[in-house]
Amino acid sequence: MVTHPPTSAFDSTKIKSPSAVVSVLISNNGQFDSDYSGNNIARCVEWRLEAGWSKALYVDGNWKLFPLSQISSPPNHFTYVGNRWSDCKLKINDVQHSDEGHYFFNFVTTLNRWRSKRSAHLSVKELTAVVQPSTVTEGDFVRLTCVSGCLTPVNIVWFRDGQRVPNPVFRAGREDAGRYYCAVLGRETARSASVALSVQYAPSKVKLSMSPSVVKGSSVTFTCSSDADPPVTQSGYSLYKDGHVISSGQTHTISDIQPSHRGLYSCQAWNNISWRGIALINSTEVQLDVQYRPENISISMDPPHVVEGSSVNLSCSSAANPAADNYTWYWASVSSSSSLIQVGSGQVLSLPSVEASHTGLYLCQARNPLGQNNSTEVLLAIKEKDHGSQSLPILAGFGVFVFVTLLLLLLFFWLKKRTRAEKKETVYDLRLSGRGSSSSASEPSNSVYANIHAMPSSPAPVISAQDTPPHSQRKSHHEHDVPTSYEDEVTYSTVTIKARNPSLPHHTNNSRVAPDSRFKAGENDDSVIYASLAESS
Repeated sequence: MVTHPPTSAFDSTKIKSPSAVVSVLISNNGQFDSDYSGNNIARCVEWRLEAGWSKALYVDGNWKLFPLSQISSPPNHFTYVGNRWSDCKLKINDVQHSDEGHYFFNFVTTLNRWRSKRSAHLSVKELTAVVQPSTVTEGDFVRLTCVSGCLTPVNIVWFRDGQRVPNPVFRAGREDAGRYYCAVLGRETARSASVALSVQYAPSKVKLSMSPSVVKGSSVTFTCSSDADPPVTQSGYSLYKDGHVISSGQTHTISDIQPSHRGLYSCQAWNNISWRGIALINSTEVQLDVQYRPENISISMDPPHVVEGSSVNLSCSSAANPAADNYTWYWASVSSSSSLIQVGSGQVLSLPSVEASHTGLYLCQARNPLGQNNSTEVLLAIKEKDHGSQSLPILAGFGVFVFVTLLLLLLFFWLKKRTRAEKKETVYDLRLSGRGSSSSASEPSNSVYANIHAMPSSPAPVISAQDTPPHSQRKSHHEHDVPTSYEDEVTYSTVTIKARNPSLPHHTNNSRVAPDSRFKAGENDDSVIYASLAESS
């Protein structure tokens, strides 16, 4: 500001926003000073040959007037838009703070030089944008204020990053962050300096970047990113695998990937700002797929023991990602160091009827797009047919047949022997006649008689009661007359003779008794039971 401006007949003019391309018109409506007093002022316009403006500058402790053409300024910064008769307007383009000051109008006629007695003062003021508060948390209110410095009110409009802001008071969201400036309505090019609004919010768009498919043995790098204000620091990131934290930091590298590293990975971000009560924000899970060629290849044999002529299946299994899509079978002889011979393809090698020539070492080769690997060799040993074993059921049946036959023979002989024994024990009824009353009287009623007969194969002679010797004589006679060859066929029988009526006397029936008669008792005397035993061969 000029502290001691010269006197002027012009009104002071205020211009806003020195950074904008704004033109100001300064006109002369005052009086003129003249080097010659008493000249007719009314006729000066007619004699005007040159018209222009000067600016008062404070140089070396004194105020001096300098024509605008002698002041350093951009081209066309000062433009005289008046005429030489009645209009003396000055236009200043792109007003700056350096344009502040006192301006004087002057003109030259054929008779003299004229200059205004009073100056026109130009005051340049800035539009100042105020954002309160300049840093807020998402959801807080923000108020925009524009300070013009002008005494007269002006209509103000707001912009954010070049976009019109409809309301100077609003609830801040993360999308409201940016640079704000104000301008005078109708002169939007004359604007204030921009002011930044920072809206803090919890991390969003948390993302985990990595290669989803890697080959075993290679390396993989996990990188976490997010949209947050303030930005998430290194310590604010955590890496998870299958729900378990494995590291902290924005990046994590595994240099030697193994199948065990396969799983679901996610990233977690935190910047100490919560959103709806949530401070830890997770990314979506990403599946890490570790690919490798076939390994752990094994062969199983069904059945495990093979007999010549039977069938066997050899199955090949492996661990691979992607799964093995090609299997090849090779065979090598055990006896010689011959090279491997391809004998089949497919996961299962079937031998429907094995022979001795199939004996040897078998190997399976599994392949997928990443490569191939071989299994360990498996020996197929074939047992010869056991012909004796085929006749075993026949021998077993024959043995059972012999055993049953012997059992039946033994049973037959046992029954036959029992039959003979029953025949030897056949009891014949005999009526034994007594030899006298004395004999009868002398024997008790419960006398026991024993008659032993050795019956030859020829029919036995009929023996009468009269010819029967006394008991003692019969015994001795029997002992001497019976051949010794019959001794092993003698059957002893004890016969007890009981009288049915003890009061009745015993008597002897003199009737003959046939050798084969069985238990025939007399009809008239039933008090005595006679028994005789006979054995017929």
